Amino acid sequence: MSGLTEGHVSAENISDRSFVQATLNYLVDASEKPVIYTYEPPPGIPKTTGKFESRSVLIRNARLGEELSLDRQGFQLVRQETAVRDFYDRAEVEKVYYPEVEILLKEATGAEKVVVFDHQVRNIELSKQGERNAREYVRTVHNDYTAKSGPRRVRDHLLAAEAEERLRHRFAEINVWRPIRGPIESTPLAVCDAQSIAPKDFVPADFVYRDKVGEVYRFTYDARHRWSYFPRLERNEVILLKCYDSKEDGRARFTAHSAFDDPTSPADAAPRESIEVRALVFWPAGQ
Repeated sequence: MSGLTEGHVSAENISDRSFVQATLNYLVDASEKPVIYTYEPPPGIPKTTGKFESRSVLIRNARLGEELSLDRQGFQLVRQETAVRDFYDRAEVEKVYYPEVEILLKEATGAEKVVVFDHQVRNIELSKQGERNAREYVRTVHNDYTAKSGPRRVRDHLLAAEAEERLRHRFAEINVWRPIRGPIESTPLAVCDAQSIAPKDFVPADFVYRDKVGEVYRFTYDARHRWSYFPRLERNEVILLKCYDSKEDGRARFTAHSAFDDPTSPADAAPRESIEVRALVFWPAGQ
């Protein structure tokens, strides 16, 4: 691609670029259901199964494109200041940030109830050192829930009677993705327009915990996938990513995403630090 170079690039040029050309890792062989362990499995069992291939794709600068929405593309950018001082402090995140996320999602979606149930911090350096519960970046194209595991989350986090009532009406699972420190200079998040993903591209995969087996989607490659990213995200910028919607009326339901190596990142770019919060979002009856 002309105009794309590696090495040192000014922040202004990165923000003004209309796209980058980068590689994403797709599942190739879907003959057997892939398996992902969330912990170190017994000896002789691979932590992840499935054959993957790297595909070169165009990833557009979402700051320069059309207005985005959760119901059309499946993702959007919002801004929100936070009172959190240390995102690696789980107690502070649960006490301070969870209520902030609840307010943010209610305002963004019009939902009547939000249940924040989980979060994860990502920092490659801390992950290598086994510190502060940080994890590595996920470098395969995936979505956090499937048509099967989406409703299961409601039963996991609500009392039985309320869960069954809520499952009769529209609900969603939305990830709230924020830089811990900005601007993000390396390994940003790529997100795929949900309207560009065909049913044939979805591949369910078992997500194995110590006490249960969940399910996520992997994806096979299709040249029609439309990828975007938000360059140089700041701490007060938040990506809302719809990973499940119970409504089957043509709106976005699942949104593929992946970390990627940005060819415009400077050689001395700081490792990406980010937090993703997972939440159930419930609407009143009739919506």
